[in-house]
Amino acid sequence: MEESKEAFNSILIIGVTGRLGFELAKASLEASHPTFCLVRPSTFSDSVKSRKLQILTDSGAIVLQGSLHDEGSLVEAIKQVKAVICAVNSKQVLDQKPLISAIKKTGCIERFIPSEFGLDPDKTHISEMDQGFYSRKSEIRRLVEAEGIPHTYISCNFFMSYLIPSLVQPGLKSPPRDKVTIFGDGNVKGVFVKERDVAAFTISTVDDPRTLNKVLYLRPPGNVYSMSELVEIWEHKIKKQLEKIYVSEEDLLNKIKETPYPNNMEMVFIYAAFVKGFQTCFEVEAAGGVEGSVLYPHLKYTTISSYLDTLL
Repeated sequence: MEESKEAFNSILIIGVTGRLGFELAKASLEASHPTFCLVRPSTFSDSVKSRKLQILTDSGAIVLQGSLHDEGSLVEAIKQVKAVICAVNSKQVLDQKPLISAIKKTGCIERFIPSEFGLDPDKTHISEMDQGFYSRKSEIRRLVEAEGIPHTYISCNFFMSYLIPSLVQPGLKSPPRDKVTIFGDGNVKGVFVKERDVAAFTISTVDDPRTLNKVLYLRPPGNVYSMSELVEIWEHKIKKQLEKIYVSEEDLLNKIKETPYPNNMEMVFIYAAFVKGFQTCFEVEAAGGVEGSVLYPHLKYTTISSYLDTLL
C-alpha cells in the first residue's frame, strides 16, 4: 500500500533551474514527494545551475538527463511518476507539445500542470499587443484538453518580484520617493504572489481531486490591490505623500505602440492588469475555477505589505 501511495505522489518537474522551477522542486521535496528533475546535459556546465541542482539533490531530488526535444528521455522520465509540472519560460511554451505527446503515449500521468503561472490566457484579450504571449498558452491548454490529459492550470497572476519592486513604475528598480505614475483611474485591482508561495500552492494541487481539470486562481488576501491602494500603502510606510501623475488608457496604449517589442511588454502587462482588470474582473467560482487561499488556508504566504517592508 505504501509503495502505491509513493508512486501516486511522485512528481517530475521540468525547468528546475529557473526561478519558479527551483521553488517548485523545493516545495515538492518539503512536502515529501519523490521529486524527479529533468535537465538538459548542458545544464551541468553552468555553475549557477549546477549549484541549484546540487541543493536539490542534497535534499533528495533525483536528477534525470533529457530535454523537451528528446522523446525517449521524456517517456523514460514520465514512466517513473504520476504527476508532471512544467515550468519552462514563456518563450518555450510551445515546446511543451512533445511533452504532451509523451504524456499521452505513456498514459500513466494523473495530473499535468503546464507552464502558465500568470494571468489566465483565456481571459486576457489584448489584441495581439502581447506578441502571442497569451495565445500560445491557450493553444497548449486546448491541446491538453483535446488529448484528455488530467490537468490543473495555475493562474497566479503576477510574481511579486515583477513590478512590485518598482511599485508598478516601468523602468524603475526601486519604489519612487517623490512622484508616482498611476495607470488608468487607479482603482482596478491586480494580484501579486511570491514565487515561493506560488510553488507551495501548486504542489498542494497535485493530488487534490478538487483541482482536477480546473484552473487554480491565486488571489490571497493582502495581495490584491489597486494602484491607488499600493501607493497609499507605500506612502504610509515612507511617511510621505507622493505627487501623482495619471496616465489614461489612451495614453498608455499610445506609449505601448510607440515602444518597440519587447521593451513595451512591462506596459502591456500593466495595461492588462491595472487598466483592463483581467486578473480580477471575474468571479472565480462563476468561471469554474477554484481559489488557492480558500482551498489551502493553512499555507502561509508573503503579503504585499510585508514585501514592501523589505524595500524601505
